Amino acid sequence: MRRRAETIEVDMIPCAGHGVCAELLPEWIALDDWGYPIVRREAIPPELAAQARWAVSNCPALALKLRKKRA
Repeated sequence: MRRRAETIEVDMIPCAGHGVCAELLPEWIALDDWGYPIVRREAIPPELAAQARWAVSNCPALALKLRKKRA
């Protein structure tokens, strides 16, 4: 069974710029000059899926979400 591709989205309202996401998933998330995340928009590759779920679940502000990629 094939998994549907997922992306990461950031809700900037609750995001406090802790930077935990970029520490946990540096391949996909960078920080801007103020410490807020810049997330790649394309689908997360399967080899990073577990790390992406870990980053989302460990966001202190609960600002990250995994979304199914629209076809």
